[in-house]
Amino acid sequence: MIRLLTPLIAASVLVASIIPGQAAEKLVVSTWGGSFRDLIDEAIASKFKAETGVEVEYITGGTIDRLNKAKLAKGSPESDVTFTTAHVGWLYVNDGLFETLDLAKIPNAKNLVEQARVSPAHLGTWGYVYTIGYRADLTPKGMTFGSWEDLWDPRLKNSLAAPDFDPSHIIAVSAILSGSDPAHWEKGQAKLEALKPNFRAFYTNDANSQQLIATGETPVQVVLTMNAYYMKGQDVPITVVIPKEGGVLGIDTVAINKDSKKADLAYKFINIALDPEVQAKIAELKKGSPTVTNAKVDPEIAKLPGVFTTAEQWKTQAINIDPKLRAEKTALWRKWFAENIMAR
Repeated sequence: MIRLLTPLIAASVLVASIIPGQAAEKLVVSTWGGSFRDLIDEAIASKFKAETGVEVEYITGGTIDRLNKAKLAKGSPESDVTFTTAHVGWLYVNDGLFETLDLAKIPNAKNLVEQARVSPAHLGTWGYVYTIGYRADLTPKGMTFGSWEDLWDPRLKNSLAAPDFDPSHIIAVSAILSGSDPAHWEKGQAKLEALKPNFRAFYTNDANSQQLIATGETPVQVVLTMNAYYMKGQDVPITVVIPKEGGVLGIDTVAINKDSKKADLAYKFINIALDPEVQAKIAELKKGSPTVTNAKVDPEIAKLPGVFTTAEQWKTQAINIDPKLRAEKTALWRKWFAENIMAR
């Protein structure tokens, strides 16, 4: 019996190996974990798998941790596609870790907003802003936040939280309120130091941000809009506003890792990520701004502060710190902020 079955098994293996589609083929994507990994899987990878039959596998981790791993694996990348922030993407580019993209292979890129054309090697897949979020039930009665300047109100002493991992938002705002710009951020140092009495905490991640505002420990935050809308969905009574100066723009991007052996599949994946229906799905799931102009977003989502659906909104309601400048200054800004603002 064994001798009779062996040729049959061998034939089955041979047939399986030549069936089109190669069931074992996979595309490896480097991204954040948690809800962002789930967002990519539900909105982008599901359509990619349906169209190509190729499975998507994920390598997850923090933004800088994944960059450091990519540096160590240079020449033989662990993944084919990388999602990262616009400014950290420039660090990949500067280290020669991303392929220069052939936009002819990404037809959906023709509809990208200007701000999402971050570099020749990485493109924006969704946008968001860091802006002011607050608990109206825990702030002084009648208090509003029409301007970033309102964060300096003495009535907010020991009430404010901001991220410790990226101070670029409040550094840029302080420079602008001082009559300067992020490139000349030093002119806003005194302004930012004057905000110290109002800080109560510096959150380390989205979960920490949620805890601080849900408990009321910090009733006012420099907050990520996508996280704020998640909290609203969890019945946290947070109000999100876009100050007259604009929210501080953030863009998450996608790129093909240099020396990937799956570049053709990676191009298909990126093109699907920029498909207008996929972009509308991203807005539905995470309340991120579509980076293509032809996405049809649910009107209830489109009216949310910080969700941009027109090129005009991207220009007028956002403070856009040049991602390349941000990449150059990130380490310096973090050091200065830790030593001069976070230190008590």
